[in-house]
This record gives sequence, structure tokens and C-alpha cells, in this order.
Amino acid sequence: GGGGGRGAHVMAARRLVPLLDRVLVERLKPLEKSVGGVLLPDSAASKVNEGVVVAVGPGGRTRDGELVPMGVKEGDKVLLPEYGGAAVKLGDQEFTVYRDEEIVGVLVD
Repeated sequence: GGGGGRGAHVMAARRLVPLLDRVLVERLKPLEKSVGGVLLPDSAASKVNEGVVVAVGPGGRTRDGELVPMGVKEGDKVLLPEYGGAAVKLGDQEFTVYRDEEIVGVLVD
């Protein structure tokens, strides 16, 4: 039989599930604070090209229909390109959507 229980529970916050090889990233905000007592110039603090992966798509597909695995996963800290990405607003939070290939790399502490 199998009844479909879809839509039974409503999420409190809307979630975006990226399609294909898209990656939903929350950009890290620049720190306004000084580092070691030295005030940073605005240019240094204006843009931080780092973010945390919030959600990833299932991956892209080749012409033959084979799934191409994603290079990043949820929770990864990533280095982002200076340009590109699509700004997305979900509720009062802002995110950026990138393609997997656009992400420069994963930052490992």
C-alpha cells in the first residue's frame, strides 16, 4: 500500500534545497573589530571571501547521465570567488548560491 506522508510536517524556516551542482553558502561577515589592537583599513574588512556551506545539491550530471559527486558538503568552510554567485534571501537571512565548480576550495583548520 504505502500512504505518502509528504507535507505532513511543516518546517519552521524555509529551506532551500539546491538543484544539480549548486551550493548554498552563508558568507562569513567581516569582523569590524581590530586585530591585536591594530585597526584594519576598511578595504581589508569590506569583503570576506569565506563562507559556510548550508546546503548542497545532489550533483551535476554528465552527458551520459552519470552523477558527478559534489566537491563540498554541508558544514564545510569554503573559499569563495571574488565575483559570481547569486544572492538569495530566505526569511531575514542572506545566502549566496554558487555552482560547485565556482567554489575555490575547502578551508581546513
